[in-house]
Amino acid sequence: MNRFLLTLLTVFASLSLTDASAAEKPLKVYILVGQSNMQGHAQVRTFEHIGMDPRTARMLKELQNADGTPRVCENVWISSIGNDGTENEKHGQLTVGYGASGGSEPKIGPELTFGIYMQKLVDQPILLIKTAWGGKSINTDFRSPSAGPYEFNEEQIENFKKQNRDLKEARQQKDEATGHYYRLMLAHVKKVLSDPKRVCPAYDAKAGYELAGFVWFQGWNDMVDRGTYPTRDQPGGYDQYSQVMAHFIRDVRKDLAAPKMPFVIGVLGVGGPVDKYAPDEQRYRGVHSNFRNAMAAPASLPEFKGNVAAVRTENYWDLQLSELAARWGKVQSRNRELSKNKDLNREERDKQLEAYKAELFTPEELEIYQKGTSNAAYHYLGSAKILGQIGKAFAEAIDGL
Repeated sequence: MNRFLLTLLTVFASLSLTDASAAEKPLKVYILVGQSNMQGHAQVRTFEHIGMDPRTARMLKELQNADGTPRVCENVWISSIGNDGTENEKHGQLTVGYGASGGSEPKIGPELTFGIYMQKLVDQPILLIKTAWGGKSINTDFRSPSAGPYEFNEEQIENFKKQNRDLKEARQQKDEATGHYYRLMLAHVKKVLSDPKRVCPAYDAKAGYELAGFVWFQGWNDMVDRGTYPTRDQPGGYDQYSQVMAHFIRDVRKDLAAPKMPFVIGVLGVGGPVDKYAPDEQRYRGVHSNFRNAMAAPASLPEFKGNVAAVRTENYWDLQLSELAARWGKVQSRNRELSKNKDLNREERDKQLEAYKAELFTPEELEIYQKGTSNAAYHYLGSAKILGQIGKAFAEAIDGL
C-alpha cells in the first residue's frame, strides 16, 4: 500500500477513536454546598469592578459577551435549590441568577466562575448541583449521621436552667433540627442524578456520570456560635467543627457511593488575612484565625491526603474595597446624625452630607466603592470580583486533586 495512504488511514483511525472516546466520557458532576456565601450575594452590576483591576480584567471577558450582556455557558448546566431559602429548584444552562434571590437584579455566587473554569479544565460538558441555604451551621443543620447527636455542653445546660427552659423540650427541638439540611442536600443530589438528562440535555446514559468533586463553602453561623464553641477564642476552641467536618466528608462520600470523590473546603475568609486587619478589627483576630484553622484542619488528616483540599478564601479579599466600605460606614453614621437635627431642612442636610463625602472619598474612590459592592462584609461585600476569584480557585483546587 502507498506509504502516504497508509499514514493517512492511520491518522483517520486515530481521530475516530479519539472522537469515540470523547463521546463516551461520563458526564462530570460537581456538587456545591453551603450557606449564604455559597448562595452568593454579588449583584451583576458589580461585574464592572472586575474590569477595573488589571489583575482580574481577563476574568470579565469570561463572564460577559462582547456587548456586555451576561454570558450563558453552552456546556455547563446547573440545578440549584436554596436560592430563595426553600427547596424550589432553578435549573438550566449556567449564567447569572443562580445566586441568592431578592434585590433589584440577579446575583451570583461562586458557581458561575467555578463552572466556567471547571469546564475549561476538563474540556467537556459538566453538570453542577448546588444546594445552599443562608444561616445554617454544620454543628446542627448540616450535621451528618456519623457525627452523632448534638450534645449540649454544661454551660448551655446551666443557661437553660437560668432561663427556666425545659431541657427535654430543648433537646427534642435540637434533635429535630439536627441534620435536616444534610438530608435535604442528599435528597436533591439524588433526585438530579436519577435523571441527569432532565437538567443536562448533553447527558449520555450509556456513558453515565462521574461524581467528580464536592465544594463546601460555609462557616459564619458556626464561627459566631458562642454556645456551641464556648472557648472559641482559645487554641482548640473550634476543634469540634473540625471533627464534625471530617464526619461530613466521610458521610457524604458514603451516602453518594463515591469513596474518593475530591472534596474542597472553602475556608471562610471574610475580612481578608488577619495580619492585615485594621486597628478596629483586631478584637476579631484570634477568633477568626482559630476558626479558619479549624475549617482547614480536615484536609491535613492522613486519610484525606491527596483527596481533600482547603482553599483559603481570605486570599481573594479586596483590601481596597473593604477600606472604602469602612469609610462609607462613616458616611452612613453622619447621615443618621444629620437626620436627627431638626434645625436643618432636607436640602441643607444633603449639602452637608455631600461635603462630608468629598472629605472622605476622591471621585475615583467613590466610583470603585459604588461599582464594586452590593452587600455587607459578611457576604464578601457582595463583590463579583471577590466571589469570581473564589469560584475559580475552587475549580483549580478540584482539578489539582
